[in-house]
Amino acid sequence: MSVPSRLIVTGTSGSGKTTFARAIAARLGIPHAEQDAWNHLPNWQEAPLEQFRAAVDAFSAQPTWVMDGNYTKAQDIGWARADTLIWLDYSAPLVFWRLLRRTLRRGLTREELWNGNRESLPEALFSRGGIMAWFFRTYWRRKREMPEKLAQYPHLRVLRFRRPAEAARWFAGLERQS
Repeated sequence: MSVPSRLIVTGTSGSGKTTFARAIAARLGIPHAEQDAWNHLPNWQEAPLEQFRAAVDAFSAQPTWVMDGNYTKAQDIGWARADTLIWLDYSAPLVFWRLLRRTLRRGLTREELWNGNRESLPEALFSRGGIMAWFFRTYWRRKREMPEKLAQYPHLRVLRFRRPAEAARWFAGLERQS
């Protein structure tokens, strides 16, 4: 099995995309980028489409990289250049509890996310625009849509992990690039 050199890590919010992508990048010794950091400007303003796409384009033009995110607005760039896509397709209860724990931790510690932004617990937990509502709006839809999206990129080596233990086994066998 060849060592991947351009990876996309995808999965619903709270599945562990960023954590896993960072670990892969560190293991392989290659750059990592989180699409959320390009999308969420200060004060939670959404980046203009051209700016976001330019960031994905510039990053994915490198010879090696790991990028995480679900943004369809630049999927045609990143997915076309990737050689491997990792889909963290974990169960809804697992992802829900991970997301809730993460949201509580971020809200209580006032952890800075991207560009000075911090999650507000009332907003994140109870607002229609909050991350918990986002989970319920997107989890099942993304699961349904993913096979059709993947069919548009037949060059991708797809690794679909349904349990964290599967991802951990794959990661344990991943060797650093020379």
